[in-house]
Amino acid sequence: MSGSIPSMETSHDALRDNTIIVVLGASGDLAKKKTFPALFGLYRQGFLPRDVKIVGYARTKMDKAEYHKRLSSYFKTNDDPEIIKAAEDFKAVSTYISGSYEEPEAFQVLNSHLEEIEAGYASKEANRVFYFALPPSVFVPVAKNLKEQCYVANGVNRVIVEKPFGKDLDSARELLSSLKEYWTEDETFRIDHYLGKEMVKNLLVLRFANIALGAAWDKNFISNVQITFKEPFGTEGRGGYFDEFGMIRDVLQNHLLQVLSILTMERPVSFSAEDIRDEKVKVLRSIPPIAKEDTLLGQYVAANGKPGYLDDDTVPPNSICPTFAATTLWIHNPRWEGVPFILKAGKALNEAKVEVRIQFKDVTQGIFKDIARNELVIRIQPSEAVYLKMNAKTPGLYTRAMPTEMDLTYKRRFAEAKIPEAYEALILDALKGDHSNFVRHDELDVAWKIFTPILHWIDGKNGARPRPAPYPYGSRGPKELEGFINKYGFKRASDSYVWPVTNLASL
Repeated sequence: MSGSIPSMETSHDALRDNTIIVVLGASGDLAKKKTFPALFGLYRQGFLPRDVKIVGYARTKMDKAEYHKRLSSYFKTNDDPEIIKAAEDFKAVSTYISGSYEEPEAFQVLNSHLEEIEAGYASKEANRVFYFALPPSVFVPVAKNLKEQCYVANGVNRVIVEKPFGKDLDSARELLSSLKEYWTEDETFRIDHYLGKEMVKNLLVLRFANIALGAAWDKNFISNVQITFKEPFGTEGRGGYFDEFGMIRDVLQNHLLQVLSILTMERPVSFSAEDIRDEKVKVLRSIPPIAKEDTLLGQYVAANGKPGYLDDDTVPPNSICPTFAATTLWIHNPRWEGVPFILKAGKALNEAKVEVRIQFKDVTQGIFKDIARNELVIRIQPSEAVYLKMNAKTPGLYTRAMPTEMDLTYKRRFAEAKIPEAYEALILDALKGDHSNFVRHDELDVAWKIFTPILHWIDGKNGARPRPAPYPYGSRGPKELEGFINKYGFKRASDSYVWPVTNLASL
């Protein structure tokens, strides 16, 4: 096929037959919202191994009928007969075992169930994929019990592990080394679901398949880069979990830093997993720990009839946990020296949006006065798009330059294209044995080195904890944000710029 990337299309380690996928934490929120819907999506489209069997495992006691009823509630069938039939077929290959996460005997029961399924295989080969839809507190006992009780000798064993991977550098190293006692790096797939998002995967192609973009991809042309994550809702009763981790651990240290590494890494030798991950680690090692002066913290307060963070009953009283954080990173290498990379993330903001905004430097002054800067915007979600803000002459007899855009909005350009869910893409990659969109242990280590000092400052380990600036629910963030991004050279477009339609009569 024209334009294919062989090293990303195929894998000699793909599981095609005799495979059981075990979802640990099958009764939990993550399994309900992400894991099972993704598995069902892959099943419907014929991407799971032939004759796959799916086994749920959790502490909750329930019989087969109750488990299948739960599964039905996880899928959106839209009363479509084809989807309803696929859901019934999916349930037919799904079973459930309840048991402890700590006791070896419970895993022996699980193993007996898996062996029962495998007894029906025509060949002796048996492959097992274990998905950890679990809290990190039980990662290690589950990893140990699976290795000692459920590890199959005549086939492939893989574990898919969800974040968070620790709370700082030391805890992450402890967790990593504990897991590595039982599972090799090759068998381990650490999910950061942002690496499965269509537009994040697209970054590699945008950057390295377009010489016109690549020519301007450095400090000589780029003034500043913003990577933004916005949620229009607050903690919504999940305050206990959020307060323990905070916005930086929840979003910046993993999701946004992953986007940054792909955006800034050098061209890999090939698109094979290790070549890509080598380049990501290399660029992350060029980033020093974040400074306090390069950080802005905020916490939302009640506004527009919506409660503030401290009004949530699940949040500890008087918490000073940031629900908004903006941090600026610097990359000390020849390509990026001096370019600020501003990572921003917040809850209870004015919209839902994740995007990368690359702002180029001003054109040489002289012919033009106060002309808008070029910006390349990559919208990761919602409404995936890539657009280049540029200057063009206004139509008509006046000779004026006006900002407009070259626009690639996916819904308009690609008719009937189904953009897969991130979890679908990543589970498929794990079944293929493709590590390129998963986080390697040394990558995780260097990511924590960048953020740990600032996290210790926020947690009060080096003196008084900083107080976040208040911002109203539904706003763009703390009022200090405008001054914060301006100090790194960002120039906001004039108010006359409206996207995607500009009314010439208003100019």
